[in-house]
Amino acid sequence: MSSTGALPGLEDRRARGAEAVSYGLSASAIRDRAGIEAIADRWLGLEAHGTGFNLFQSLGWARAIFDFERERGNAAFDPVIATVSDGRRLVGVLPLERIRTGARSLLVPLGHGFAQTSDALVDANVDAGAAVTRLFRAAVSAVPSDGISLLKVRDGSALARGLPRTSIQTGAAQGAPYVALDAYPDFASYFSTVRSKTRKNMRNARNRLEREGPVEHQVVVDAADCQALIERTLEGRAERLKEQGLTSRAFRDSGFRDFCTSLVARDDIALRAFSLQHQGRPLAEQWGFVHGGRYYAYVASRDFSHSDESPGKLHLSDIIRTCAEQGLKGCDLGVPVMPYKLTFATQTIVVRDYALPITPRGWVMFQAWDVWLRPSLKRLVLALPAGLRSGLMRLAGHGH
Repeated sequence: MSSTGALPGLEDRRARGAEAVSYGLSASAIRDRAGIEAIADRWLGLEAHGTGFNLFQSLGWARAIFDFERERGNAAFDPVIATVSDGRRLVGVLPLERIRTGARSLLVPLGHGFAQTSDALVDANVDAGAAVTRLFRAAVSAVPSDGISLLKVRDGSALARGLPRTSIQTGAAQGAPYVALDAYPDFASYFSTVRSKTRKNMRNARNRLEREGPVEHQVVVDAADCQALIERTLEGRAERLKEQGLTSRAFRDSGFRDFCTSLVARDDIALRAFSLQHQGRPLAEQWGFVHGGRYYAYVASRDFSHSDESPGKLHLSDIIRTCAEQGLKGCDLGVPVMPYKLTFATQTIVVRDYALPITPRGWVMFQAWDVWLRPSLKRLVLALPAGLRSGLMRLAGHGH
């Protein structure tokens, strides 16, 4: 397989250099923080006219990743921001970075360990296929790699619509529950669509808790309180993963905690934190981001000693109510599908993992590892009892 197998015309693209114009669209690549600031106003303008769920392709997210990697002195950080313009306006942005393993180098979404989805930011009036093809070519031209790995791409997104036919789907499709608040005039109208039995059970659970002591839903705004809440949710989530014998890309990164807490002081990312308090103590907590009129849930934890009262479900209903009262158009509850999320979801968006081989080595590795071996190992591990999985994670160094 040639290096142009996944991206037709790539060799011609490289021969012409970093700037190429085709069908009125020109593509280029940015490699540093100064380059980001040079297009900041146009990037923000594109966000206002883009399509889909683009928090992790936003200017604020890119700045946060660049700043964090610089602060922790990550010499291996190798970013490339691919851009497309129509001669007058910025019409496409694809933030990526190159990572290297022992066997290959890959282009992955910027902040890949921390981002929940992959997408491209594309102007709604521009053909997604044409824009995404040029974005890929600009990135690979600037940062040659064995392939492009894109995890959790939403069906129907600009990136999904622009993927070449030669892209490879890796692993099984997953679901991301979503609450479309803008489909209803108010929260009461939306909440009436939740099963009546579920609403009754939630009222009874809240009443049982209130008989023991006050129950209060808090929107946390104080910076120090937000910091403390983030640290509690991370500790709770890490402990839960350990008990289940599971791990995640984010929690395997020793810098994840520092990255999350660094977001509190930023003014270019709208962080939201929520706490369900029972007798003055956290019963369930969650935090995430608001971008483009949507809330993106990011990390949550709860007190499992009160599982009979379904605190996660009670808390999520309060969060959705708050989002509705603030005029947000939806709540992205994220992967994976879980019963408490489905209680409130108006739809579940299918997400898939894709690979785009660039070199023969990339094709072989994607087929051997991403398509066959990794999914097989994942199924094998998930079939094991939680206690045995936890022991294996400790042996692998992921259980600390």
